[in-house]
Amino acid sequence: MTSCDAIVIGGGHNGLVCAALLARKGRKVVLLEAAGEIGGAARTVEFAPGFRVSHVAHVLNQLHPEVIRALDLKRHGLALAGTNIPTTALSADGRHLALHGAFGERLAGDLPAGEAEAWAALRARLLRFAGALRPFLTQVPPRLRGGGRGDALALGKLGWAIRRLGREEMREFLRMILMDVADVLEEELSDSRLMGAVAFDAVLGTHLGPRSPTSLLALLHRLAGQADGVPAALALPKGGMGAVAAAIAAAARAAGVEIRTNAPVAKILVGADRAVGVVLADGAEIRAPIVVSGANPRTTFLDLLGPRALDAGFVRRIGHVRMRGNAAKLHLALDGLPEGLDPALLAGRLVIAPGIDAVEAAFNPAKYGEASPEPVLEAVIPSLTDPSLAPAGKHVMSVVAQYAPAELRGGWEAGGPAFRDSILAVLERRLPGLSARVLAAELLTPSDLEARYRMPGGHWHHGELAVDQMMMLRPVHGAGQYATPVPGLYLCGAGSHPGGGVMGAAGLNAARRILAEAR
Repeated sequence: MTSCDAIVIGGGHNGLVCAALLARKGRKVVLLEAAGEIGGAARTVEFAPGFRVSHVAHVLNQLHPEVIRALDLKRHGLALAGTNIPTTALSADGRHLALHGAFGERLAGDLPAGEAEAWAALRARLLRFAGALRPFLTQVPPRLRGGGRGDALALGKLGWAIRRLGREEMREFLRMILMDVADVLEEELSDSRLMGAVAFDAVLGTHLGPRSPTSLLALLHRLAGQADGVPAALALPKGGMGAVAAAIAAAARAAGVEIRTNAPVAKILVGADRAVGVVLADGAEIRAPIVVSGANPRTTFLDLLGPRALDAGFVRRIGHVRMRGNAAKLHLALDGLPEGLDPALLAGRLVIAPGIDAVEAAFNPAKYGEASPEPVLEAVIPSLTDPSLAPAGKHVMSVVAQYAPAELRGGWEAGGPAFRDSILAVLERRLPGLSARVLAAELLTPSDLEARYRMPGGHWHHGELAVDQMMMLRPVHGAGQYATPVPGLYLCGAGSHPGGGVMGAAGLNAARRILAEAR
């Protein structure tokens, strides 16, 4: 049996951030990762000989500047191959619309009269609203009951941030915050390509359609993120997403964290009604007064801790956290680039979402356990900005496809090939000749994500980002401030505030909460 000051379960980016920050404050930290490598869903994987790709997350748009500064990640190897990349809304008739700069700062393409001006006004408003929420990404959410002065102050700061928008904007914020994104877009815009691209961004990775209530809030959460310090921008990391995790791991090791891979945790130990350590799958015990879990909350409480250590009401709430994944990932090895599109646009992000109704129509089958016959897609060709990802003269394409329900009727083993063909058919109509360039393909379904990355439901946010599962309610009441009902046990993963995405804020906030309690 060994001992330390703190144990972190899970070597995803949030677990690494939390471990590094605890170690920098003098704690002896052991991080335990079940897989053979660190990074969780932020990994770069070779899926065909010579072809590497960011396996799950593939666009960096939320890595928080405070995490970068606190761990000095650029000194530890963090580099971006493409910064502030454009988004191109691909059209079947070739009339593509390019959104340049952060969140379409400039539009390029034929637009209806007055559309550019209407978009500029709406974009500015949405960024203001997201800016009001941004400071709370790196704050421990306030408690609504039984809180102290600090909780009241945090709530007051939230109210003041909204009030500072001004009377008219505050009124609009309160009117719009729980609206669906489709209604907001249709109030101001008319171009189907633009509305489809924005609607797609709002629902990416969720079990929501653009006409689902609160889908605008999901968009604001996305826009609150930053890339290379630019709000709402998009970037591609050099070396793939695994290079981001490697930089965080390097910072953790430099701070003294002991990182163990191939070390799955079987059980969280409880003694005298508090967490006292863990038991590994091989039977070894590690003792520590602090145990921090970056695993999914359901896995943490129901599998590793066990319901006997919790009251029945809490167990019921955890069991009801919604985490129905709806996105699949397709990786393509290409013998060359698709033709007919400006290489500068190919080096950015490609979105196929012909309009709001097309996104909603893609969502409808998923409600009933069926995959979309016409999925909406996000694709990148990262080898254009980082040639190290593919052999010379060849390329990789990474595609996120919606909607792919976690519980597909008939199962994904039978349904996977048909869904892959649907994705390729949609791509081929926008990028003619692409299919002929495919050398190899890999499809990751929600069931694959669950099995390979320990994501229940294949949900990369570890729980739906909806108003009843955000901030102090994430994952549930009683565990919304990283501390849990079991003293000494904390959460630090995407299932906690502020949610998923390669952000690192949950790990940052958890470390701050743990250190504050120690003081």
